[in-house]
Amino acid sequence: MKEVRVRFAPSPTGPLHIGGVRTALYNYLFARLHHGKFLLRIEDTDQSRFVPGAEEYIIEALNWCGIHYDEGVGKGGPYAPYRQSERKEIYKQYAEQLITEGKAYYAFDTPEDLDKMRERIKDKGNAMAQYDAFTRGQMVNSLTLSALETQQRLNSGEPYVIRILIPENEEIVVNDLIRGKVMVDSSRLDDKVLFKSDGMPTYHLANIVDDHLMKISHVIRGEEWLPSAPLHILLYNYFGWEPPVFAHLPLLLKPDGNGKLSKRDGDRLGFPVFPLRWTDPSTGEVSSGYREAGYLPEAFINMLALLGWNPGTEQEIFSMQELIQAFSMEKVGKSGSKFDPEKAKWFNHFYLSQ
Repeated sequence: MKEVRVRFAPSPTGPLHIGGVRTALYNYLFARLHHGKFLLRIEDTDQSRFVPGAEEYIIEALNWCGIHYDEGVGKGGPYAPYRQSERKEIYKQYAEQLITEGKAYYAFDTPEDLDKMRERIKDKGNAMAQYDAFTRGQMVNSLTLSALETQQRLNSGEPYVIRILIPENEEIVVNDLIRGKVMVDSSRLDDKVLFKSDGMPTYHLANIVDDHLMKISHVIRGEEWLPSAPLHILLYNYFGWEPPVFAHLPLLLKPDGNGKLSKRDGDRLGFPVFPLRWTDPSTGEVSSGYREAGYLPEAFINMLALLGWNPGTEQEIFSMQELIQAFSMEKVGKSGSKFDPEKAKWFNHFYLSQ
């Protein structure tokens, strides 16, 4: 097997949720088990959602948890920079490569054009209002404009985005370590924007390019990214690159099991959902953290590891080294795991008593 290289790639849009910490932990355990490398990459391509202090919070939280990365923001490494906003020119080159090869196109549609398209589809009783193989031919893009007019619009500085050209009626296969083979018909996908009018790539393009250039072997991420996986596989195919192995982790659920665990649940039921205390820079609102609530990092990590992964034994107490030795993706479940605040207290009581 080639060298295992995994990454944790959060966006600096606020404090790190414990679900994100669990994703980082599973990546870390997998890398250490296979004597590989664990990277921290900051995915800050959406500048409108950037929150001051969030990046520093992420790094401090990982350090407190004992999840130490080998390469990444603040440490450097052979594939620096590891902050996506510093890699803009790299992405543009790949977006233009797709246009040259007829796998993407320029779209000049205004917000009003897009609204009209959605209204037209709604009037026909179609619930799926999206920019795709059925609507792209009625829009203002380089597929419907002549080459000359397209170039004139580009030369004049008219705003545009670059969209992927999704093929019609093609079966896309995602092989997932946790969920097995997932097959999706390309007709269900829309022509997602790859490069935005502000000169920044979207997540879809940036993470594919970075994962390839940084030689990521396994992408271990949350279940919420599973619907994007067919698009990502298609991009790998378009570039002629071998895709990494995917593993989509189950959700962390509310204590009653109804829906994804959120900050609101913690506020309502009186437990933290963040590793460290966080003060919102825009509102001054303070959210509690496990560190400030008196939890030991060893207890926090032990509790978190067992939310989604089962060692297959009765053992519940694990040091970080024992977790590394026992961990395997085969023992990560498909269904969501209910968060139990009382069990979290039990773990902390055990570690404090030691």
